[in-house]
Amino acid sequence: MENTVIYTILLAFAISTILCPIVIPMLQKLKFGQYIREEGPEAHKSKSGTPTMGGIVFLLAFTVAGLVFCKGDKEVLAVIVLTLAFGLIGFLDDYIKVVMKRNLGLRAWQKMGLQFLVTGAFAFYLAKYTKLGTEVVIPFVDRSLDFGVFYWILLFVAILGTVNGSNFTDGLDGLATGVTIVIAVFFLLVSFKFGSNLTISSGALLGALMGFFLFNVNPARVFMGDTGSLALGGFVAGTAYLLQMPIFIVLVAFIYLLEVVSVIIQVLYFKATGGKRFFKMAPIHHHFELCGYAETQVVAGFTIVTVILCLIGLLAL
Repeated sequence: MENTVIYTILLAFAISTILCPIVIPMLQKLKFGQYIREEGPEAHKSKSGTPTMGGIVFLLAFTVAGLVFCKGDKEVLAVIVLTLAFGLIGFLDDYIKVVMKRNLGLRAWQKMGLQFLVTGAFAFYLAKYTKLGTEVVIPFVDRSLDFGVFYWILLFVAILGTVNGSNFTDGLDGLATGVTIVIAVFFLLVSFKFGSNLTISSGALLGALMGFFLFNVNPARVFMGDTGSLALGGFVAGTAYLLQMPIFIVLVAFIYLLEVVSVIIQVLYFKATGGKRFFKMAPIHHHFELCGYAETQVVAGFTIVTVILCLIGLLAL
């Protein structure tokens, strides 16, 4: 299994690395440039027009490498399908923003409705085509707990929260990519420990993101767009559920949670106080920028926090 995973990582990395220099000029020629909102940090205005929807590249690399080495494993295929499904929602959102020039993309109810539909389909797959049941691994206590009907409520909350958290995390060069690379390594190690074939899907995403990271790190030559960021959340949530460890998402993907919670706090505080702001800007990575930290420092800090939390996550097993 070890050699197969290494081959998976290398193939995904090679595809992603080779495709980026080909796809980026195509995105530029098609004028698929990133729209930078007016209320965003002033330093980000220079990024306007940078090619977006680059998530297509690592999703293609992830899918090809995963399919080549998964040998038809149903759990690996489920992760691939879930990741691509959320990626498709992101693609529709990006397409409307970039091609149809409607800055807000999909309307909120459309985006959430599609996410509910995909999550429901995944829940149906878990219930009808797996033998996982409703037990969840509890961190630090070396036991599982049967959540019963609350398992399905938790599933919707966890998947939708993770997907939108990863979406909010994609706001600085290399941030969502770097954080998720670390999370992919965590799931790779856990899959090895459990003897799960999800090592293949984790390795495929790891390799694909490493190749993409070369072009997404500051100063980014390409952005992943919602095409990539929603897909990353789908991968993290789907993998966690198939390993029966959704509670670990709060720990290892804490940055996702922090980002989405910061937006919720900002909105609620703004409404409650008649226009005052809790953070200088949300999501919270922009708050740190406006506090004087360089973009690269924020990315490094959030990535290091994720490394530490993933190490704690390994101890929690």
